[in-house]
Amino acid sequence: MSDERLEVGQVVATGSHDIDRDALVHYAGASGDFNPIHYRDDVATAVGLPGVLAHGMLTMGLAIQPVVERFGVDRVIEYGVRFTRPVPVPPEGAVRLELEAKVGQVGDGEARIDVTAKVDGQTVLGRAQVRVRTSPSEARRA
Repeated sequence: MSDERLEVGQVVATGSHDIDRDALVHYAGASGDFNPIHYRDDVATAVGLPGVLAHGMLTMGLAIQPVVERFGVDRVIEYGVRFTRPVPVPPEGAVRLELEAKVGQVGDGEARIDVTAKVDGQTVLGRAQVRVRTSPSEARRA
């Protein structure tokens, strides 16, 4: 693959992930984050939450996946988000995390990709930005 020609505003990736209570259990086991707000409704509501919430880092990890699939992990330079809204997960079924990645800025050999992450039409991550190398050859040398 040669250098990519990216333009500001261009959608470069989309995707979605269903998050259910099983996903929370798996993530807790992998991360070691066993905070009961991620698996017990009574604890979550007792501290003023609407119910069990998805782990923020799980949401963040899922949000970058379409960008990684599009560009490859070796081209990701930096990634950051602001957690702006919790993601409640119902006892039955799942919530769907909808993702869209657009070019926000293009510079010398790299681009900023802005990721929009929504659940039920509401944005759950703010300033979700991924810096990527626009050239696969540069990524291999780094």
